[in-house]
Amino acid sequence: MTQHLTTLDEAVDLILSRTPGPLRMGAPLGIGKPHRLLNALYARIARDPARPWSLYTALSLDPPAGGKGLEGHFVAPFAARHFGGDFPRLDYVQAMKRDALPPNIEVEEFYMQGGALLRSSTAQRHYASLNYTHVARALADRALNVIVQKVAREPGGTRLSMSCNNDLTQDTVDAVMARGLPRPLLVAEIDPQLPWIGGTAAVDEDYFDIVVTPPGPYPMLFGLPRQPVSDVDYAIGLYASTLVRDGGTLQIGIGALADALSHALVLRHTDNATYRRVLAALDPELERHPAVLASGGLDPFAIGLYGCSEMVNEGFKRLVETGVIRRKVADDEALMQRIADGSANLGDHARLERDGEYLHGAFYLGSPAFYDWLRELPDDQRRAIGMRRISMINELQHGQETLARLQRRDARFFNSCMMATVLGAAVSDGLDDGRVVSGVGGQYNFVDMSNALDGARSVLMFRAVREDAGSAGSNVRWNYGHTTIPRHLRDLYVNEYGIADLRGKNDEDCIVAMGGITDTRFQRGLMEQAQRAGKLRTGFHPAAHWIDNTPVHLSARLRAFRHDGTLPDYPLGSDFTGVEQRIVKALSWLKANTSTPWKKAGIVLRAMAARTEDEEAMVRMGLVAPGSLGERIEAKLLALGLRETR
Repeated sequence: MTQHLTTLDEAVDLILSRTPGPLRMGAPLGIGKPHRLLNALYARIARDPARPWSLYTALSLDPPAGGKGLEGHFVAPFAARHFGGDFPRLDYVQAMKRDALPPNIEVEEFYMQGGALLRSSTAQRHYASLNYTHVARALADRALNVIVQKVAREPGGTRLSMSCNNDLTQDTVDAVMARGLPRPLLVAEIDPQLPWIGGTAAVDEDYFDIVVTPPGPYPMLFGLPRQPVSDVDYAIGLYASTLVRDGGTLQIGIGALADALSHALVLRHTDNATYRRVLAALDPELERHPAVLASGGLDPFAIGLYGCSEMVNEGFKRLVETGVIRRKVADDEALMQRIADGSANLGDHARLERDGEYLHGAFYLGSPAFYDWLRELPDDQRRAIGMRRISMINELQHGQETLARLQRRDARFFNSCMMATVLGAAVSDGLDDGRVVSGVGGQYNFVDMSNALDGARSVLMFRAVREDAGSAGSNVRWNYGHTTIPRHLRDLYVNEYGIADLRGKNDEDCIVAMGGITDTRFQRGLMEQAQRAGKLRTGFHPAAHWIDNTPVHLSARLRAFRHDGTLPDYPLGSDFTGVEQRIVKALSWLKANTSTPWKKAGIVLRAMAARTEDEEAMVRMGLVAPGSLGERIEAKLLALGLRETR
């Protein structure tokens, strides 16, 4: 019998009374965590050292704290507005950052907010390196006995929806019970802010043992601030967009590279002539690249794409709105087979249009505008979006492999990595000293699936160069002390300098292909390393166009399209006001130009002569009437940054 509660304290009391002894609890990643309930549990258990609590989760999102100096002046007011003044920061995350968890509380994550816990020994020691699809099995191995989850209530109905996180709960319950263990205690916290998603994400209320509806006010959902897209990001997105086949399947990740790819796909579909002009300026030979030709060319999407991605995000919103995502699939193998072999009749097509879905995901995460879009979707569009178990999204062998193959035709799986080796391995989640930046997540799943599906390709996107302590370094490496994707799964790599197709190639051909998308400053060293290792012929000479792989050449190629609005700073919209967008540019310029003590000293000297020309920006940053010497210097630096990026 489901028990209904109205306060968090009641929920904590009942959870603890129903699970005597060690508490082994799972909580969804991202916004599916019931933050307030978890904080109430933390406060209670931290005071009771006799009660062990193990929390298994991922992606514990924490709003930016600001910091000192100009960053603090910018972030603090933005965070208060964007996340809400009452956003409940997770207490266990704050303790982990200080390495101050109580001895009786342990938190184990399989995916971390990018770079947020690099300095936390607690988080690093208890990180679990797992493919997304292996998490349910790992939780069963840990004999999970409680799952807590935020849910949405059906408007005008009684069902509950796992909404943003249909990814692991059902898979985990099945895995635990398959071990012969008791079904975990399932606890739902209803959040009226959470958009309702029906279909397989919805369950009857009695699926949960405890349903708590705490009183308001209800904090805002965690909104990811949409970041500006740079020339580098746009070039990567444009190259990647040429590899998508009409009528195929699309998976994308999150961040500026995914935003750039989404914008490029929209441009390809809605303004194909301009899209082709941008590509010609970027690379006159791109239309004849073998991988582009093999993907069907650069025309608009006459059939449209089916989205099948572990995460549904901002990019998918725009792709649905513009008609790029519109190819529907159905969970009917016979129907999908008739569609595939061309024997479907008018009734089949009518049924597919009525009942089919064009976007499947396992969890969603985005900006406040993205959540508003989900809340306000017309019923027919809402029914076309299905949130599924991770086992159904990230793999084929979930009992319906033939159906999945029919649905996921000509799939393109786009993911990001930090570095790539010339032999084809990818570094996506960790450093060579063993520290974890984020996690494997589903990346390996999709790379592996690309090799299992006919007509599918894996595309790993990365920036060719990184800045570290004022010096540039190549993200194309000879080797590295950590890999996420092994070289034997090498496929397509894309950065701002082009496309490297490594699938099925020998080592020497891979080295040449990766050399062709390496920044000019680092090409010679890489090729010499390859020659010393006996992997590249001694008489090798790079192609003449390799010399153009520089940031200056890249910016020149895209400049006109940046200026005329074809490639805007915020292609999917912005969470920053107009003045904040100007400040973000200025702060980015200052960061890039003060990366060493000598550079910083020079910029400070230049700033002393800078005049305030953007009063609105100074007001926003609270530097109209700077008090201390430090604030006066900050005001001058900001004025210089604003002038340089005007």
